[in-house]
Amino acid sequence: MFESLLKDQANVTLASVPDGAESYALARILAENDRKGLALVFVARDATRMQMVAEALRFFDSKIQTLQLPAWDCLPYDRVSPNPAISARRLLALGALAHGLPEDRPTVLLTTLNAALQRMPERNWMAKQTFAMAPGNRVDMADIAAWLEMNGFSRTPTVRETGEYAVRGGIVDLFTPGSEEPVRLDFFGDTLESIRSFDPETQRTSKQLKRLDLVPMSEVVLTEDAISRFRRAYLTSFGAASRDDVLYQSISDGRRYAGMEHWLPLFHEKLETLFDYIGDTPLVLD
Repeated sequence: MFESLLKDQANVTLASVPDGAESYALARILAENDRKGLALVFVARDATRMQMVAEALRFFDSKIQTLQLPAWDCLPYDRVSPNPAISARRLLALGALAHGLPEDRPTVLLTTLNAALQRMPERNWMAKQTFAMAPGNRVDMADIAAWLEMNGFSRTPTVRETGEYAVRGGIVDLFTPGSEEPVRLDFFGDTLESIRSFDPETQRTSKQLKRLDLVPMSEVVLTEDAISRFRRAYLTSFGAASRDDVLYQSISDGRRYAGMEHWLPLFHEKLETLFDYIGDTPLVLD
């Protein structure tokens, strides 16, 4: 039924698919066309629909990997930042797309119409901001701490909440947004010996992890270049800032400010869309 559907045609329309059967159709298309890597992009009408399709895809074929790219949960130029969990899911998906997905199994990117229309940092920026490590790698603990500070993590004696990290001797604990549990990095000198998740209540480690990919907590990272770019663009657009301009003063001082993500174009030289990330990958509209 679906054989060679994606090989012979650039654009495919599936009509009269019963509501709720989209995941079955997507799974059949992938199975019969033997696509690997980023195989399909499914654009759902809203976040609820996106989550339903993701869960159903895992039911019909557990070999399919899914990535979810949600839209921000706030209005444009609102005085609040996007939910950290939503930002984490967005950045995990963008980081994976920027680095390239493994070719051993098919991956479906699930997104929404709002997210597909939203501009985002360019791929080169995302690739540079991702911090990947695995046991056996040589990693400088000072570099990890500096990266965490720059990306909005708070240093605490004990890690219990999302966005916190702690350094104790040769151990770095951190709790990244979007993760169910924090992780513990155990070092011997500059060599990363193990990565283990742990219970934030008991502080006892549980399972061993083979790899850890750190992505920024936000699509705005307050580096010196980003701050200088923001100041120039802000003054060009709005003129001299007054002393009671809290946004301008906070960013100038290198402090994060609620809602600063809405000024994304002022922090980046260039923004891209989802379609720049996915190239000619087949697109399925809900």
